[in-house]
Parts: sequence; structure tokens; C-alpha cells
Amino acid sequence: MFELSQLRCFVAVAEELHFGRAAQRLNMTQPPLSRQVQLLERILGVLLLDRTSRSVRLTPAGRAFLIEARRIMRLAETAALATRRIASGDAGRVAIGFTAASGYSFLPRLVDIGRSRLPNVDLALREMVTGEQIEALLTGRIDLGLIRPPLNRPEFDKIRVMTEPLVAALPSGDPRLAKATLELSDFHAKPLVMYAPEGAGYFYGMLTGMFDSAGVSPQYVQHMSQIHSMLALVHARIGAAVVPAAAMRLHFEDVEFRPLDITPAQPVELFVAWRRDNDNPSLKPLLALIEAQAEDEQP
Repeated sequence: MFELSQLRCFVAVAEELHFGRAAQRLNMTQPPLSRQVQLLERILGVLLLDRTSRSVRLTPAGRAFLIEARRIMRLAETAALATRRIASGDAGRVAIGFTAASGYSFLPRLVDIGRSRLPNVDLALREMVTGEQIEALLTGRIDLGLIRPPLNRPEFDKIRVMTEPLVAALPSGDPRLAKATLELSDFHAKPLVMYAPEGAGYFYGMLTGMFDSAGVSPQYVQHMSQIHSMLALVHARIGAAVVPAAAMRLHFEDVEFRPLDITPAQPVELFVAWRRDNDNPSLKPLLALIEAQAEDEQP
């Protein structure tokens, strides 16, 4: 089989139609150039060039082969460039797991900055609850997770990318909407759509801890794992809900929001986590962008 060096020599001669100029173009002497073209013709079993003492012309077979030779060289150059880009992290694929709530807030910004700054890196998105993301990170099914705390596994590194407040979601006409800001006591003995302990354990633990500390006992009417499902039940007037502020972007009809007077004011945290032994070259430049974005977000 012929080699790329032989194709390069043939293409130079075919384009220059002069062995001396082709040799000069390739920074080599004429005799080895002639030998490379002759060897290529011997391998192919056809004459590619008509040579005389005064001129060099392509044969019909040479004209046809020139088209294919150029195509092969372009493919080789493209393959080499793609390989270098992947090795440097400028191209490739990063699989990202995300919780539904992070899809309303940080994820859109991450996708936007990733596409603008790393256009050759494909971001493959997978919606998963935090527990599923941890398992997927451990098994290598995802490279990066947008995860709720706690996250204390020694295999992982993490960056806190955002904090946000909780807000009350109330059906239109609820008397509590007369107040500009609600307190936890406003939920005592009132119907509340609550997070499920399995599937939304982070928010379940946060809210039950807050209510218990305040001596407040809401009437839990449903337990749901997804925020959009909770807001749908608020819309159906089954009860109120307490959700992260990013959920206000969902714009459910007949659902209104009020801030909550709680401490800390922004208790909801979101982290980006990854296995510290992950060797995906595209992950490092994406993490650099995430870290810069996270620093801008911090108060």
C-alpha cells in the first residue's frame, strides 16, 4: 500500500507539472522526489505522469488519481487536527448529569458558555436525581454532575456554583398572598405539597429541619420528587409548596410566589462534581469555564 509521503510527492508534481519546482516546494532534492513518484506508480501498476525532457503531463489515470490523492490528504490532515483538538480538550464530548431544578437555573448558563467558548465540545445532557448522578459518576456514564449536597465521597472533586433562596408557591386567591413576605409559621396546619424523601431527599431534609426548628407542622398532602409536578399540584389548589427561586421561571398559570423570611437567606446550594481521576481531555477546559462562572456568581 502506498504511503502519505508518496501521495504528497505526486500531488506536488501534478500541481507544478515540474519536478524541480515540486522538489523546491517540498524542501527536498529532485532524485528522491522522482523515486517516490516512481514507487507510487509501481505500487498502483499504472503510469501517472508522462515525462519528457521538456515537459511533465498527467495521464488520464493520473488526473483521476490526483482527485483521490487530494481527498486522502485532506482526510489525513482533518484526522490529525481532530486528534490534536481532542487531546488538548478543544474538541470532544462531555456527558453532564443534572437535577431538574438546576435545569431552570445554572444549566442553561453552562450550556450557553460551553457552546460559545468550546464550540467543538459536545455537551451530552442527562436528567438525573443526585443519587443517580453519583452512581453515574462512579461508573463513568457521566463526566460531570450538577449535584445537591451533601457530597463527601473521596473520589470526587467539586465546585459550588450557586446558592439561591427558597420561595413560597401559592395558588391565586390564597389569603397569604396579601403578605409581601411569608414566614414559616404561615404554613402551620396548612396543606403543603412536600418533597419525597426518596428522590428529593435534599429538599425534604432541608424543609423538615426548618419546620421542626420553628415548631411548625404543615399538613403534608402529597410528596413529590419533581418541582414542576409540585407546582402543577399548587395550580390544582391541592396545597402550597416551598421551592427554589429558580422555579419561578416555570410560569405556571394561577401560581404566585412570595419570598420567605428564613435564615440563611439562600439555603439552596448546587455543586458541580466530577471524579478526580477522570481523564477526559475536554473536561478540564470546561471546568475552567465553570470555575470562572462560579467565582462571578459568589457574593
